[in-house]
Order: sequence, then structure tokens, then C-alpha cells
Amino acid sequence: MKITSVNNELVKETARLLQKKYRKDLFLLEGNKCIDEAIVSGVEIAHLFVEEGSDCYSGFMNRIETTRAVLAKISSTETPPKAVAVAKKIKREWSNKYKKVVLLEDIKDAGNLGTILRTACAFNIDAVVLYGDTVDLYNPKCVRSSVGNLWKIPVFEMSELSVFSGFERVATLPKAENTIWLKDYKPKEKVLIMFGAEASGLSQELKDFATKNVTIEMSSLVESLNLSISAGIILYKLQN
Repeated sequence: MKITSVNNELVKETARLLQKKYRKDLFLLEGNKCIDEAIVSGVEIAHLFVEEGSDCYSGFMNRIETTRAVLAKISSTETPPKAVAVAKKIKREWSNKYKKVVLLEDIKDAGNLGTILRTACAFNIDAVVLYGDTVDLYNPKCVRSSVGNLWKIPVFEMSELSVFSGFERVATLPKAENTIWLKDYKPKEKVLIMFGAEASGLSQELKDFATKNVTIEMSSLVESLNLSISAGIILYKLQN
């Protein structure tokens, strides 16, 4: 199949997926690496647009050859990739077997979210929970930043947290009277690590929900760390 017009109805429908309100069941994958990782992980591909003249994905049933102009219209990047796919969202169910879980509250930066998902995979976190007004998991920037790891870890959106009643619930906070240094922290078998937005931190609700407060020890010359860096340091600690 070949489509060359940016006004084609399928192209317009695909371009709408750049906006959150249209990503009900479908989302975009941009670039070969992202598409390859998704296919290997069993993500169902509805359509696959490739630059005309390219032989990539030549045996793919829903392959559509197209122009650079069309790829630019359906891509979120300044320089569009040579392949863009439309994929179906993954449906997952919560499991009581999860023991190491990360909660992210009100995270606004899609790049930070994708990087934390990648880090969570690297350090064998069982699941990630998105809480509050957190950026869309299927935001194209988040999908790219996760570098294919979005498919390798269960991610859930939750509005209430009763499933964590039996967990040690750890709030990551600036140093205060009731916090302990990360170097002194010994995680329990079932642990929920909670991170707040870079600007505002955790809400009072989650601070009250916590059973332990942890702070990363660092030089007094530095006020704070980037959220994804902080998450990487703390999640590494959970391995020890």
C-alpha cells in the first residue's frame, strides 16, 4: 500500500494521535528502534508508515510506503524518522506478586517519565504507578525516552492506593527532622518508593501515607537533583 498525500484520511487520523485526547486505544511509535522493541515485546501494530524506497519491514502486512512530508505530519520530532507506527495500547492487570513498586505523582515532564521507566527496568522494579496529574504514558516523548522499555514493565494509573496497605511506603524528601539518609536505609521485602514532581515534590497526602522518609545525602553546595537522576540513585539502592 502507498499513501503520498498529507490530506489522506488515515494520515489525518494518525496525526491526531500526537494529541492526548485522541490516544484512547492507539498511540505512536517513532523510529526503527522503538518499533523493533515494541514488535519483539508483542505490541500489536495497526499501521506502519515507512519512507518510500525503503526496504525496512518489507514483509509487514500493514506496511504503508509514504513520503517525507507525510512522515513529518505524523511525527513529533523536528526531523521525522524513516518509520512511524500506530500501535495498540497494552492492557495489564495488577498482581499481588509485585514487591518493588515505584509511584510517580504529578510528573509533568514526559522525558523524565520515560527515563524513569527505563531506569526502573534496569533495576528490576516490578511495576510503576502513575498517580495524580501525571503526564500521559503514551506521550511520544515519553515513548522515545523509555527507549523501548515501556513494554517491559507494567505501568498503572491509580486514583487510590489501598493495594499498598501491606507495603513499606517510602517518601523521597529533602532532608528534614523525620528523614533518614539513603545510605542508612534498608528496604523491606515489599516496598513502595514514592517520587513527586521536580518543582513541588510529594503532596501532603502522600507524605502522610508514607511509613518512612528517605533523603539522598549530597553536597550542601547543591540544592536538588533532577528527578530522573534521584530516581536512578534510589532505585539502585533497592538492589542492595
